[in-house]
Amino acid sequence: MAFKALLFDVFGTVVDWRGSIIAEGEIFGQSRGLDMDWAAFADAWRAKYQPAMRRVREGERGWVKLDDLHRENLLELLEEFSITGLTEDEIDHWNRVWHRLDPWPDTVAGLTRLKSKFVLATLSNGNVALLVNMAKRAGLPWDAVLGAEVAGYYKPEREAYLKTAEFLGLTPGECLMVAAHNNDLMAAAGCGLGTAFVCRPGEYGPAQTTDRSAENEYNFVATDFKDLAIQLGC
Repeated sequence: MAFKALLFDVFGTVVDWRGSIIAEGEIFGQSRGLDMDWAAFADAWRAKYQPAMRRVREGERGWVKLDDLHRENLLELLEEFSITGLTEDEIDHWNRVWHRLDPWPDTVAGLTRLKSKFVLATLSNGNVALLVNMAKRAGLPWDAVLGAEVAGYYKPEREAYLKTAEFLGLTPGECLMVAAHNNDLMAAAGCGLGTAFVCRPGEYGPAQTTDRSAENEYNFVATDFKDLAIQLGC
């Protein structure tokens, strides 16, 4: 079946969350006279991401959007890294760094090429406001902002993938999931979606050990979005 829509994981696949947080941290640290390891801060914040969503997925708590989970995790981090004296507005601004993540160098040009032939939509665990603000700032040309908050389920729950296809009026087989994470693609494949692995070997920094290559058979394996556009005839 020919693919009609491309569904994108966002954090790590479309944008460089780690580099963006480190860059903002360094600016913040200079303004506050803080000498600390902002790479470690970014990694620690991201390490709380899956456990926080798991508690929602497993029914330990009701639905909580990602902005709120990030803020809860941030409050823990500030204590762990002994960062004190922030106002509520400063904490909110810091939390919204996830709205201000920078795209990878190939992202905007690659997406623009892909958009000439396919519907482009997010299939992210990010909430709608986060993804819209990110897209507006970075110039990401989405046709639709979908994913966990709209579906009411966090990936890798099946409903996150199936409902996103349904919202677009498409069958799972008409949708191609694009991600830099093998586990995300395998979950999508299990729901009947096509799969495209895009390599982002620097997502977790120079010491990255996971997702450095495609670990399974996918419909497409690409070095970046421009390469994927070529393979898809865009």
